[in-house]
Parts: sequence; structure tokens; C-alpha cells
Amino acid sequence: MIRWRKGTVEDIRREWPGAVELNVSIGGDGTHRALAYPALVGRPEPGDTVLLNTTALAMGLGTGGYAMVVAVPDRLPPDPAGPGHLVKARYTPLQATVLGADEQDSPHHELLRDADSLDGMPVIVADLHSALPPVLAALLAARPSTRVVYVMPDGGALPSWFSMSIARLKDAGALAATVTTGQAFGGDLEAVTVHTGLLAARLVLDADAVVLAQGPGNLGTGTKWGFSGVSAGEAVNAAAVLGGRPVASLRVSEGDRRERHIGVSHHSLTAYGRVALAAADVPVPELGGPFGTRVAAEAAPLGDRHRLVPVPVDGLHETLRAAEKDWGVRLSTMGRRLDEDLPYFLAAAAAGRHAATLL
Repeated sequence: MIRWRKGTVEDIRREWPGAVELNVSIGGDGTHRALAYPALVGRPEPGDTVLLNTTALAMGLGTGGYAMVVAVPDRLPPDPAGPGHLVKARYTPLQATVLGADEQDSPHHELLRDADSLDGMPVIVADLHSALPPVLAALLAARPSTRVVYVMPDGGALPSWFSMSIARLKDAGALAATVTTGQAFGGDLEAVTVHTGLLAARLVLDADAVVLAQGPGNLGTGTKWGFSGVSAGEAVNAAAVLGGRPVASLRVSEGDRRERHIGVSHHSLTAYGRVALAAADVPVPELGGPFGTRVAAEAAPLGDRHRLVPVPVDGLHETLRAAEKDWGVRLSTMGRRLDEDLPYFLAAAAAGRHAATLL
């Protein structure tokens, strides 16, 4: 259930496209971080009273942990103007109307109405949002002029604005644009499904390649099927049925405390081994040593359905360090930085390196 609080904005901590981070005083509970999306609630200013959803804050969620601004009651934003009849976050208190690239009022409707092919475009599919920067780093190191679009499904965060990585990658020129699909919203283009999102990335945004991964804040229950990353297998199917070239990035870890994620995560083995019915390229990073042997052995059963592609990782550590510095993007997964779980980032980078060979 939702936890509600009222608070007073003390100051603005920082902001990035689509989001404003605040310090908010919440009664006798002290000062806490809060996040507002101006497109939904207006832009809070110091001294404003704000209505907050404090559920994530109370639960201590690892991704963000913000109190979320639901409204600025004394200063409501203006009603939106312009076309658009897609409702996202439907039937929630903050449902938003957006213009879908695929809807009838869109200037792209005619282009997408009968569209049915990605023309062999590589679609790099990953489980976690944190895979986006390392995939991009390796792909662009090999093919610097590649135009890459991020397609965001609705398994994690719904607002793309929550991701500082997206904003910084776009500012750095590493990411051309974002398409938000399903119930997710806030991208440069909106689409009803992953399928039309992929087609819009290719045909409207002129993508040479797509990275498709959940937004921040994935959900898991410690059960075989109860995790939002199941959508990675469904994304492989979508890319394949549209004539794309799916590249299935493995989720690998040497630093996770949970045994089910050590080596090749059960998320990858389930999503690609059971959910994905179409064949994909599965880049297997050549990590070396006993751990590299373990990763190769655990990935081997995926070869019954997919094309296993051994990928050298020489030089990728340096590539990732340079990307982190040059792009201003913090490489982190589940709270672990680059050198705290290097195999995770190398596996994602291996997928980007392989995708570059398909261009």
C-alpha cells in the first residue's frame, strides 16, 4: 500500500532532463531526498508544500529510494496542449496522455502503419538498465559513427526521466534517442508495444542499432519465473519476428552475494533458454581463468537454441574506464562499481563488441 506524507521543499539538489531532485522536510521525520517529474506535477520550488508518496523511502529500495512528489497542491501545472491520446500508467493517479509514434494523430503513423521489418538491424537485449552504458561503450569503440537508440520496455521504472544515465549518454552523444514502450513514458518517441518501438527506432529515428533493456528498478522475487527480466526473452522474439538480428547479452556476476546470480544469472538462462523461442546471437565473454570456464560452461546449454559467439574482452576494461570518465556516467550495478564486479560489465561490453561486427 502507498505511504503518504506532506513535506516542504527546502532546496533543489540537482536536476536533469525530466526530473528534479529536492531536499524535502517531512514533518518530524527530518529532511529526505525527493524526486519530481515536472511534466506530471509541475516544478516544485523552495518553500512549496508537496504531497509525497514515501513508499520507496520507507522500504529502503536500492534503486533510488526517493520520496516521489505526487502533487504541488498550491500550484498545479497547466493542462497539457497538443495532440496525443495514448494513456500511459493507465488508471493510476498519475496517468499521463502522450502522443504515440504509432497512433493516428502522429506524423509517423503512415510510415509505421504497415511497417514490418527492421532490415537486419542488430537489437542488443539485456536484463538490467546498468548494461546500457557498457554495451554502448564497446559498440561505439569499435564503430564510433553508429547511431544507437535505446528502447525501454515497462518492466522497471515507467518514467524514462528517472534515469540519469540516459540524460548523460545523450548529452555525450553516445545515445541518439530513447523510445518508451508499453506503460513506460517520457522518451523522445512513445510507442504502444516493443514491436512498434523497435520499428520507430529504425524507421523514424534512423537507428543503426538498438539497445533494449529494462529501465532502472527491476523486480525479482527469488523464484524461477517471478522477475521482470523475463521480458528479455520476449524482446528477442520481437526483434526476430520483425527481421532484426537479436543479440542476447548475458547477465554475469562474480560479486553478487546471491548464488543464483553468480556466473551466468538464472535470469539469462531462463529468459533466453525458455522464453526466447527465436534464435539469437549470445556473446560469451572470454573472461579466462576458472570463472571464465564456469561462465562458458553455464552458457553452453543456450547453444541448443541460440548461436553462441565467444568474444574476447581484451582492452574492454580500459574502454569502460574511458567511457565512465568521458561520458560522466557512473558504471554501477546493484550498488557494485566497475572494479567490484568487472565480469558483469565485461559481459555487457562483449555484447556491444559483437553487435559492432554485424553493422
